[in-house]
Amino acid sequence: MDVKTGLFYVFSAVLLFAAFRVITARNPVHAVLFLVLSFFQAAMIWMLLKAEFLSITLVLVYVGAVMVLFLFVVMMMDINVDSIRQGFWKQFPLAAVMGVLIALEMAAVLMGGFRVSEEPHAAAVLGQVTADVSNSRELGKLLYTQYLYPLEIAAAILLVAMIAAIALTLRQRKDSKYVSPSEQVRVKAKDRMTVLKMAATQAAVIDDAATGTGENNATAEKKA
Repeated sequence: MDVKTGLFYVFSAVLLFAAFRVITARNPVHAVLFLVLSFFQAAMIWMLLKAEFLSITLVLVYVGAVMVLFLFVVMMMDINVDSIRQGFWKQFPLAAVMGVLIALEMAAVLMGGFRVSEEPHAAAVLGQVTADVSNSRELGKLLYTQYLYPLEIAAAILLVAMIAAIALTLRQRKDSKYVSPSEQVRVKAKDRMTVLKMAATQAAVIDDAATGTGENNATAEKKA
């Protein structure tokens, strides 16, 4: 067994363990962290398969953006774990049937692939390609030539979604306070605080006990 095969088995084992812990972890934050670990292991497997572009995309997009966003959302939300666990055993039979069905389908596909004796045509063609050809370069040429219009449409849709998200965040709501930045910039020091001198509206209230003590002291001084 060479080094590449050994790394494949190591990454696969860690990926299966992380995926199992995603669905069995009791803490939602731990589940998200295990999902990040599983994405990293999948990216390493793609790197072994010489799919560098897909590997870097998985790390940058899913781990660097989506999963970090999920992690912050889960950490900021006060999730009641007990309420989430309610009804687990009620839905368990359906989930078990679906899991077994997916496992059988994956086993059928994998075992069918292992029984293939002839080398796939794509692998034979890739074996004849020289090492100077870059996977990312060829993918970039294909995207910006043959699939240029779909790429521009996808970019426009993402731009509209980003602008809509910013607009929804900055809209004025009744339950939130809004301060105009232009008014904050134009404010002066004298406008921040004003000291007013007002006449007293009520007479000073003198405590009876304090008054009696003062009169007694004055009488004692006269006698002396």
